Amino acid sequence: MRHLGPASGLLLLAAAGCATFHDQPLKPEQTAAAFERRSLQDAGLLQFLAKQLQQPVSTNAAHVWSCNELALVALYYHPDLAVARAQWNVARAGLRTAGERPNPSLTLAPGYNTTTAEPTPWMPLVAFDIPIETAGKRSCREAQARYAAEAARLRLAATAWQVRSRVRSSFVALLAARAVEALLCEQQKLQLDYQRLLEKQLAAGGASAFDLSQAQLAAQNAQLAWRDAQRKIVEAHSHLAGALGMPVAALCDIKLPAAFADKLPEAPPAAELRRQALLRRADLLAALAEYAASQSALQLEIAKQYPDIHLGPGYQYDQGDNKWTLGLTLTLPLLNRNQGAIGEAEARRAEAAAKFVALQATVMAELDRALAGLELAREKLATTTSLVTLSQGRERMAQALLKAGEISQAELLALRLPLAAAAVAQLDAETQAQQALGALEDALQNTTVTLSAHDQPPRPTPAP
Repeated sequence: MRHLGPASGLLLLAAAGCATFHDQPLKPEQTAAAFERRSLQDAGLLQFLAKQLQQPVSTNAAHVWSCNELALVALYYHPDLAVARAQWNVARAGLRTAGERPNPSLTLAPGYNTTTAEPTPWMPLVAFDIPIETAGKRSCREAQARYAAEAARLRLAATAWQVRSRVRSSFVALLAARAVEALLCEQQKLQLDYQRLLEKQLAAGGASAFDLSQAQLAAQNAQLAWRDAQRKIVEAHSHLAGALGMPVAALCDIKLPAAFADKLPEAPPAAELRRQALLRRADLLAALAEYAASQSALQLEIAKQYPDIHLGPGYQYDQGDNKWTLGLTLTLPLLNRNQGAIGEAEARRAEAAAKFVALQATVMAELDRALAGLELAREKLATTTSLVTLSQGRERMAQALLKAGEISQAELLALRLPLAAAAVAQLDAETQAQQALGALEDALQNTTVTLSAHDQPPRPTPAP
């Protein structure tokens, strides 16, 4: 049995290189506590922001957070990106698996001759099986794994854009909700002032009870609209926290810009935008990579028609005689030539192609809708801006008439109310324009404008 010593050494050497298992249990209470500790003042987050922005971020409580800064916060915290990164790591780990060569196998078959003991009754046998892959199967596996890893990387980029898109949408909604609440607060104050003036005029016989009841109803409606706007602020605040991957409490004191960006950019021609979408959208590029992976998978199944070769050298010590053998084993493709697996791979390639074409059509339709929506939003914004300008002119005329004693204070307030309504309409148009711009950015998966906290346009508000 001394002849088995080298084989035993090989087994011990192989066992020495084995990986070991390390238990990593998940504890929900710890992960929940870690989530609750997230904040905008986290040291790791601030280092990440400084690296990405090429400048330090202020930790002052008065710091005004821009949309781009909050998008980076989401890239740091949001769990969807952690999932996408993990999937990318899995795909990259597959690169090593695809490139590994098959291990040889070892057969130990000790024999014993019970009829004779000379010179020894033992007949140990050692045999190897050395597989040799043919037809470039390993290269096909490696190509398939490379394309799969690239698709996972691009899916990570697409997920990052989706995270940014949700942040921008929540950011716009919260800015709009705060601005609307401020305008409606002023509007309901004007309604109350107008109601009080009518009450005084009614007592003096200068107004009718019907006019007062109409003013009271309008004041109640204005107050309800104001309360609803406050509710929308709370909802938008919660949505922004969810988009950032942070608890709502971490954003209780966050400072945001007072208004939207100063203007909307001019959109390039539609043909140029389509070209940008086709060349830059990460999900389209990921679909192309998945199609290339399906091509490599089909090549691999076709290569499997050609059998691998197994070399089987062996040695036996047979009662004093040294016997050597060399075996050659291969699978005979008599009953099938892997046609079933090839057919499945062809169907998967056709499926990947159909998914790409469908996604491409969806992107084009999304881009057309975004362009049309942006143009309509521009027109509505221009109309409401003209309405505000007209209302401001009427208010200035009314103030002049009031000084001349030709109209009363109640009549002036009645003329100011349309200005308040026009300001709300203009804000609604600005919000829709920003949403349309976000839809265009989503269709391109490319930023066309940056929401800034500086150089904001003046917003018309009712005069006190």
